[in-house]
Amino acid sequence: MRFTTLALALTLLLPLTAAAQDISKVNGSVSVDAGQHAGDVHSVNGSVNIGDGAVVQDAKTVNGSVHLGAKAQAASVRAVNGAETLAQGAQVRGDVSSTNGGISLASDADVSGNVANVNGSIRLDRAHVGGGLETTNGDITLGEGARVDGGIVVNEQHGWSIGSRPPRVIIGPHAVVRGTLDFHREVVLEVSDSAQIGPVKGATPVRFSGAQPLN
Repeated sequence: MRFTTLALALTLLLPLTAAAQDISKVNGSVSVDAGQHAGDVHSVNGSVNIGDGAVVQDAKTVNGSVHLGAKAQAASVRAVNGAETLAQGAQVRGDVSSTNGGISLASDADVSGNVANVNGSIRLDRAHVGGGLETTNGDITLGEGARVDGGIVVNEQHGWSIGSRPPRVIIGPHAVVRGTLDFHREVVLEVSDSAQIGPVKGATPVRFSGAQPLN
C-alpha cells in the first residue's frame, strides 16, 4: 500500500513539474496555451503570448510584444521595444514595464506593483494598479472607474526626446488616483469632475464633465 501511495504521488507531481518549466526562444515568438502553467517565459526578437487562464512567472521579451490573456497570471511583465497588453481580469503580482511601447490594461486587470515605460501610452480601462504609473514621453489615460494607488510620475526629458509635445494625462469619470501626481515636465492634465486625485505637483488640472474631454 505504501508503494502504491508513493507511485500515485509521483504521478501527480510529474505533470506539475513539467508544466512549470522555463520557456525561452531567440528569433521567434513564444506561447503558453490557455490554462497551462510555466516558469519564466522569455523571447528575443519575438512576442510572448500567455493564453487565457495560464499562469507563468516572469514574462519578458526584447523586440516584441507581451500579451496576457483573460484571467492569466504572471509574476512580472517586461518588454524592451514592445507593447504590453493585459486582457480582462489578468493579474500581475509585480511590475509591468516597457522601454519603448504602450501598455494597456483591460477591465478588471490588476497589477500589484508599478506600471512604467519611457515612450508609449499607458491606458487603464476599469483596471487597478497597486503601485504607481510612470512615463517620460507617453500619454496616460485612466478610463472610467480605473484605480491607481501609488500616484503618477512623468519624468523629465533627456537627450533626443527634448522638445517633443507635452504628454496628455486624462483622469476619467469615477477614476481614483491615490498619492501624488508629480510632473517633472510640461503636461496637459485633464481630470473628470467625478474623479478623485491626490496632490498635484508641476501642473494645473483642467476639469471636464462627461465621458471624456471635448478636445
